[in-house]
Amino acid sequence: MNSISDDEFERLLADFGASSVHLETRDAYGTEVELPHMAQWAAGELDDLEWLQGWCSVVREHVAAGRIVRRARIVSEPLSDYQRWSHSIAHPMVEAGEDIRWVPRRLVSSTAIPGNDFYLFDDELVVFLHYAGNGLGVDKVTSTDRRDIDLCRRAFDDVWQLAIPHSEYKPL
Repeated sequence: MNSISDDEFERLLADFGASSVHLETRDAYGTEVELPHMAQWAAGELDDLEWLQGWCSVVREHVAAGRIVRRARIVSEPLSDYQRWSHSIAHPMVEAGEDIRWVPRRLVSSTAIPGNDFYLFDDELVVFLHYAGNGLGVDKVTSTDRRDIDLCRRAFDDVWQLAIPHSEYKPL
């Protein structure tokens, strides 16, 4: 497994062949980009979500080219503040074509899930996302090991079967 830079990761997000799937398993994250916007939300201030438009443009390009972009979020209920905020800002990404779904954690007790969040690109490359206890990302590690790819593919498919589309999920 090899660590990759943020720039290398951004290139992977922008340049996969047919599909990108992303499994999120944490109740809170602390990305430097998101924290100020979440604080704004917590203070009851409006956010124009302009900061999401770069990602939305990438998603629209993928969808227009026939590529699939899916994300499954395993969440504890009632939702953490982070996940309530995340749900409240997902609509531009969904409108752009990212299929975002929500899975109550209680439904995945019998599902084998890798120890880290991941992206799986084209069933050929896994990027495991490593986080500190406070939710800040600390590393991104790639693998082309078939066992890792198969584990992530099975985990995502199993979670996806239980997932609730964003438009139908009602946060608790």
